[in-house]
Amino acid sequence: MDAKAVARIDKWLWAARIFKTRSIAANACKNGRVMINGQNVKPSHIIKPDVVIDVRKPPITYSFKVLTCIEQRVGAKLVPQVYENVTAPEQYNLLEMSRISGFVDRARGTGRPTKKERRSLDTFMEPVFFDDDFDDDE
Repeated sequence: MDAKAVARIDKWLWAARIFKTRSIAANACKNGRVMINGQNVKPSHIIKPDVVIDVRKPPITYSFKVLTCIEQRVGAKLVPQVYENVTAPEQYNLLEMSRISGFVDRARGTGRPTKKERRSLDTFMEPVFFDDDFDDDE
């Protein structure tokens, strides 16, 4: 693993496998989802070891402490040498609560319902019929 003293943040986020592609990492920086010390950073921001980076991936904000500055992608087994996950436990509780609630993050009226949502809507909207076993003669 080629370690340098400094690295661009967009390259580091991609190389450390926090984002799938470098362009996604750069867009996250441009859109204000990546912060250092509470300040939004540009994709060209230079980082050094021992810096804590906050990455907002809704619904939670992950925090990573940089151990090694790299700009080349590393294997998944080498990731623990690159950064330390210092995300607060409350964030993971928030993630679990949103997962349990089953809330779909979609604005009202945009897009069609999924197959699962459609079925639950159908069962909710079905009229309930009572037994027709009673006699009208009595």
